[in-house]
Amino acid sequence: MFSAFERLVAFRYLRARRQEGFISVIAWFSLLGIALGVATLIIVMAVMNGFRAELLGRILGLNGHITISAPAGQAIPDADKLVARLRGMDGVVFAAPMVEGQVMVSANGVAGGALVRGMSTDDLRARRLIADAVRQGSIDEMGEDGVLIGSRMAYRLGLRLGDPITVLSPRGESTAFGSVPRIKTYRVAGVFEVGMYEYDNTYVYAPLSAAQVFFRLPQAVSGIEIMLTDPNRAATMTYLLSGLVPPGVRAVDWQQANSSFFNAIQVERNVMFLILTLIILVAAFNIISSMIMMVKDKGRDIAVLRTMGATRGMILRIFLLSGASIGIIGTAAGLLIGVLFCENIESIRQFLQNLTGTQLFQAEIYFLSRLPAKMDVAEVLQVVVMAFSLSLLATIYPALRAARLNPVEALRYE
Repeated sequence: MFSAFERLVAFRYLRARRQEGFISVIAWFSLLGIALGVATLIIVMAVMNGFRAELLGRILGLNGHITISAPAGQAIPDADKLVARLRGMDGVVFAAPMVEGQVMVSANGVAGGALVRGMSTDDLRARRLIADAVRQGSIDEMGEDGVLIGSRMAYRLGLRLGDPITVLSPRGESTAFGSVPRIKTYRVAGVFEVGMYEYDNTYVYAPLSAAQVFFRLPQAVSGIEIMLTDPNRAATMTYLLSGLVPPGVRAVDWQQANSSFFNAIQVERNVMFLILTLIILVAAFNIISSMIMMVKDKGRDIAVLRTMGATRGMILRIFLLSGASIGIIGTAAGLLIGVLFCENIESIRQFLQNLTGTQLFQAEIYFLSRLPAKMDVAEVLQVVVMAFSLSLLATIYPALRAARLNPVEALRYE
């Protein structure tokens, strides 16, 4: 597409002489702007993709794809028959009965809110995200009075393996002296850490039989968690289950339960993409200004080339190549910086934290204990193509202006 002569002249124009230093500075700033824009866009999109993927994986791994729940304080009628029927349905990996309720927990003079989830030990082992996240103790040590607590809760309450933890239910028992809250002391049989602050700080897993006794649901359950082979079919499966569950019992899929949360992430992702694209657009405008100044400065050279036989097309391609080279180099540099940053983002975060002595990614705010980054190849290609296209479009007007330059007018006052 470009001849050797055109490439020679184009790259020669990029190496400005001393009197053309200002034009060269603008070109370098344009290149730097495109590189920073591309790198920033790739990094931010990767972090938001990683953030969404991590949250989605943990939410689905801990809460199930579909949850069947009874009204607060009530049990699901004929839960055993319903569980057996669910386990025989196509697309259902397993259905786990459970008892769940809000409580207060206390130990060593410290108290706080928690969510107790009673499940059988077999079902807990089948939930790989929980079973693989047990850092101290084990599920086998729970017995009848042992519970699993999160690492953040253990740190907050000052608990270790074997220590007692007191659980208090807000739904009390009626006595002659009024309503008395139910209080039970359990033993810490294990500590898990899934890497999500809300779960590590709030959830308490107890044996199903112990939870049934504590919440006054003998031989009954208040909910059923269902895991599917394909989480994306949760909405369809929920519609099918609506005719199976007893009256008053609700079936909610993970998309309904977390719709506002993931919609907010998607909106924020789109807005960030639009805002960061402006960085590349500003750099493209810098290319236009630097190329226009170059055309103005090279008017005499263009006129000489035209009188020596260079066609308008050759002049057009020379300046197109000069401007596009800035975009290509800037885009390639931004791609390299963005990929390297994403691959080492957690190490960079730790280094900056040690350097500044501040916490840059607080788990209490961002839900996760580490900074995730997940690059999407299609998204990275989209950013690269967009940056290169904007850079190429920015060179069209200056190149056309150079090609239309009249040699007589350019040499008249020389």
